[in-house]
Amino acid sequence: MRLMIALPLLLAFPATAQTLRADIDRDMPSLLTLYRDFHANPELSFEEQKSAAKMAAEARKLGFNVTTGVGKTGIVAVMKNGPGPVIMLRADMDALPLVEQTGLPFASKVKATTREGAETGVMHACGHDTHMTAWIGTARRLAAMKNQWSGTLVMIGQPAEEIGSGAKAMLDDGLYTRFPKPSAVVAFHDSSGLPAGTIGYVSGYTMANVDTVDLTVKGLGGHGAYPHLARDPVVLAARIVTALQTLVSREIDPLESGVVTVGSFIAGTKHNIIPDEAKLQLTVRSYTPEVRKKLLDGIARIARGEAIAAGMPEDRMPVVTMKDGFTPAAFNSEPLTGTLAAAFERQFGKERVRTVRPQMGGEDFSQYRLADEQGVQSLLFWVGGVPQAKWDAAGGDVSKLPSIHSPFWAPDPERTIATATEAMTTAALELLAKK
Repeated sequence: MRLMIALPLLLAFPATAQTLRADIDRDMPSLLTLYRDFHANPELSFEEQKSAAKMAAEARKLGFNVTTGVGKTGIVAVMKNGPGPVIMLRADMDALPLVEQTGLPFASKVKATTREGAETGVMHACGHDTHMTAWIGTARRLAAMKNQWSGTLVMIGQPAEEIGSGAKAMLDDGLYTRFPKPSAVVAFHDSSGLPAGTIGYVSGYTMANVDTVDLTVKGLGGHGAYPHLARDPVVLAARIVTALQTLVSREIDPLESGVVTVGSFIAGTKHNIIPDEAKLQLTVRSYTPEVRKKLLDGIARIARGEAIAAGMPEDRMPVVTMKDGFTPAAFNSEPLTGTLAAAFERQFGKERVRTVRPQMGGEDFSQYRLADEQGVQSLLFWVGGVPQAKWDAAGGDVSKLPSIHSPFWAPDPERTIATATEAMTTAALELLAKK
């Protein structure tokens, strides 16, 4: 009689940290096989056909209603499990145009052509292979634990995060109209700044606005031996590069954050020719709309002002062009961030969960909140990927370690995927807990 009473109570009681961890550990051999496959077969942005197909097949086996081709190559997997909120979990799928140099036995040997027509190697140098694998691991756990949650689970595989276009493409293709619209969106990113198995988070801004700016500096070409008969755009562009550095150092509040980096300076063809123009390529980072406007307005003002100082006529003023693909800052909402941070601490212990600093990198995960700022909260958290031995050897000095987007980036796959799967499952169970 005791067993008959206790069994239903046991089934209804939420899984302990140890039980969830044990289930994930049993699944790790299968997940690591998937991970090695994802890693060895990366695909560039909006070309993630094979990756999406693998994720879709796994989700269908678990009973999800799966739609492919959302936002070109994205997938949406929906599992309805009674009354309750709608929660969305995201994994991004694309890789980078980079020749892998990790030396791993399953290293990528894939070659591809970029959108610009360049032949390149392809590598999961940002760790999206761990994201996709943990997405599958999380889907497996939540499908097996349906008796412990109630609501609607939407799991998406997003294309083209690396070019800042995939989230918007999915939203434009009806992510919030064709499918259940979430009240909360959660994702993780592997981190080269934390030891494997550690979770990092920040409340508020976590990733930056990203603007891409082209600046064409015009001059009047001539012979290098007779500069007085020309108007040198190289000297003018050099002045502009130097002056741009004062935007952050002298015009932005020191307690605010901003970056203006000139990543490319191209001019001329020969030693003794003063060219007609120079071209600069800039990346501009900020958090708030106010700082973003100051930086962008300041770039145009400084370029024009330096040209006037150099005696350029009105028809030779610099041309500032904003490139498509602006990525807005990612923002971790409250109370969602605090709720899930507390859940992570209960699941992992406080020693494995820490607050981190915001970063100036970009993430189009921001689009999911901005699509409905009043109705959708968001959290993007970090899962450490640095193998513990390498972290200890470097003394925690990240400057001595490969970063994401490096051809040498090789996270500890077992520790990273297991922690991410456990964290994403914990987040979903917390938000979809039966009342």
